[in-house]
Amino acid sequence: MRIPATFRSPRRGPLLQVLKSAVAVVAAWILAAWLVQGPLPVFAAIAALLVVQPSLNQSFTKAIERSIGVVAGVVIASVLGILLGTHPWVTLLATAVALLAAWALKLTPGTSNQVGISALLVLSLGTATPGYAVDRVLETLIGAAIGFLVNLAVVPPVAIGPARDKSDGLGIEIADALDRLAGALSHPRTRAELEELLLTARLLRPMRDAAEKAIDEANDSLTFNPRGRRVRTAVARAQEELDMFGPISTQVIGMTRAVVDRYDPSIVDEPSVRAIAEQLRRAAHDVRLRVSAGAVAGPAETPPAEPPALTRPLQVAAPSADHWVLVGSLLVDLHRIHENLVGD
Repeated sequence: MRIPATFRSPRRGPLLQVLKSAVAVVAAWILAAWLVQGPLPVFAAIAALLVVQPSLNQSFTKAIERSIGVVAGVVIASVLGILLGTHPWVTLLATAVALLAAWALKLTPGTSNQVGISALLVLSLGTATPGYAVDRVLETLIGAAIGFLVNLAVVPPVAIGPARDKSDGLGIEIADALDRLAGALSHPRTRAELEELLLTARLLRPMRDAAEKAIDEANDSLTFNPRGRRVRTAVARAQEELDMFGPISTQVIGMTRAVVDRYDPSIVDEPSVRAIAEQLRRAAHDVRLRVSAGAVAGPAETPPAEPPALTRPLQVAAPSADHWVLVGSLLVDLHRIHENLVGD
């Protein structure tokens, strides 16, 4: 029997993350029990567990979210408990009021849930007294602080590898797509080959989205991370690549769509189309050059000595009446690709 995919991750998370969470929970429990006398320090343990996140930025955000939610929930529950007593229906009322208050204040979903949970736990596990409420808030602050400090002591790695790999992979695939498109303009293609050409070009979209996500995760992992200074340049280079390759991928998909829609085997004999095919190969060369330059040099360093190939404006004769729409469309997109590559 297979467990549904909704309950499982595609891959296991880092074991280090599990160990850090366990250490944070134990440390928060011991410290809170020593500093705050009273019931078991459940609030401290929960706070520490929630605050240990894959990145320091997420950890800090969770600490703030958890603290605000607990303070609000404890205050609401304590006030209602003092006024109405600790009857079961008061617990439910406090939870509902806490959720409504979070909604009225436009709190985030995570904070809103924390407000409701805190109100529920305060009246379920203890008594509605000011001293009890203050102790629970202190527990939460201790747990959140311990969780953040544990995450800071064992700093999560900066996620630069996936960002660099996916941005470079997008550039390489764009170059391959340009070469395939040039081949379709140089030699006749069947309808099935054209459909495959378009389908392959459309795969650039998910690759671009994956690169954007990887770079966002890399930037997130840089925040508050002492290791960030050493790799910030590499993340900036990956972002520069994506800023260049993103628009080019859009142009490549559009050019491929135009060729497939208006394809005629006779276009391979059109002089202007052959010239465009040559320019597409030059563009593919320059895209690969950008990828290799970024792999050996940072954004501010000198790229390799090999010159770009797409350096001169393309001059073509007037196309035939049957192909002028396609030729014009390809020329416009080719000009935009040139602008992105040279930075004009």
